[in-house]
Amino acid sequence: MTTSAPTSRSSRFDGTREEAEQYDASDPLGFLRDRFVHAEPDLLYLDGNSLGRLPADTPDFVADVVRGGWGRGLIRSWNDWIDWSRGLGDRLAEHVLGARPGEVVLSDSTTVNLYKLAWAALDLAPGRRTLVVDAEDFPTNRYVAQGLARQRGLDLRVLRTDMDGGPDLEELRAALDDDVALVVLSHVSYRSGALTDMSAVNAMAREAGALVLWDLSHSAGSVPVRLDEDGADLAVGCTYKYLNGGPGSPAFLYVRRSLQARLRQPVQGWFGQREQFAMAADFEPVESVDRFLTGTPPMLSTAALVPALALVEEAGVDRLRAKGRLLGELAVDLTARWLQPLGFRLASPAQPERRGSHVTLWHADAWRICRALADDAGVVCDYREPDRLRIGPSPAYTRFTDVWDALDRTRRLVESGGHTRLPREKGRIT
Repeated sequence: MTTSAPTSRSSRFDGTREEAEQYDASDPLGFLRDRFVHAEPDLLYLDGNSLGRLPADTPDFVADVVRGGWGRGLIRSWNDWIDWSRGLGDRLAEHVLGARPGEVVLSDSTTVNLYKLAWAALDLAPGRRTLVVDAEDFPTNRYVAQGLARQRGLDLRVLRTDMDGGPDLEELRAALDDDVALVVLSHVSYRSGALTDMSAVNAMAREAGALVLWDLSHSAGSVPVRLDEDGADLAVGCTYKYLNGGPGSPAFLYVRRSLQARLRQPVQGWFGQREQFAMAADFEPVESVDRFLTGTPPMLSTAALVPALALVEEAGVDRLRAKGRLLGELAVDLTARWLQPLGFRLASPAQPERRGSHVTLWHADAWRICRALADDAGVVCDYREPDRLRIGPSPAYTRFTDVWDALDRTRRLVESGGHTRLPREKGRIT
């Protein structure tokens, strides 16, 4: 098992709660906390990397769409709704993804978008027979790649990467030969939070004549993404983590403008059709990124993104990144002080610049600790196989004292052995 290097003791933190309070008092994003719903004020919610909190303006905004748009406007409301997928996509492009107008749309789920773009990318290189994936990537990405390889008779080349440290760029370079058509990678690892150098990967793939399809689910809204500057070709991602769009909120996809006209997606729906309401007999995709849309978008869940995205725009991703990095450093520091003697170890890159906004800890009894924290200590984080506790403070609403208190409660729980009363059998949802 690969282990991360111990945390340096030359930390910027002194480990006291008073210091965490001082960071909260001077936090330039502190005003955002009250813009979210905190139904249980004493709950320490450190799972923003799985599901973001509910923005306070979202219930009224969605209710207005229901009562006004649906209830009163009825079908007439589509005069406004018809452009939401592109309009919100352009806002994501400008404020979150570092892309240009007309390169991002909201559509379907991350999995469906990944399939559509991977299928289209493979069609561009019919003479190439290899698809490269990361063995430690999020399962849906690997499953989609496995299905496409099986359907098309392709070779699936699996990178055996460091579970905690992320892909090794030299090993990736060695895997890129003139038979590789597409590489599928996550910008931030779902398990460890490891951050991959997008610019470097894009450059080496382009040199090999391959395309890269990025999953931005754990970076959008927490880590600056510069798709245009870093030479990205294709990307997908969800909106319910750091973008706070709510459970099941629509995903997004990105296609570099110069590629759009050359790609034809496999799920040809009427929202991607030229002159949509002409109801033509044959499919002719529009010239723009809208060709990657499929069917009628889910307007109620799309509506929830409007107030959520406004908060991210107001905060600015650079400021969110700066705070998220500090929150992660505090969690790593307190782990070294308090939790390493109790059997924990850091299962994320030790260097803060190589992590996204979540930190992962390994412990042999991580599953029961995770459950006991939620059931008995008022701390919500999550568990990932094997034996990993993910701590995901969202910089939009998590305080430094929240991180301090959560790690303190974890220390007290494990010292007391309170987690050992729980069964070892895992539930369906971890």
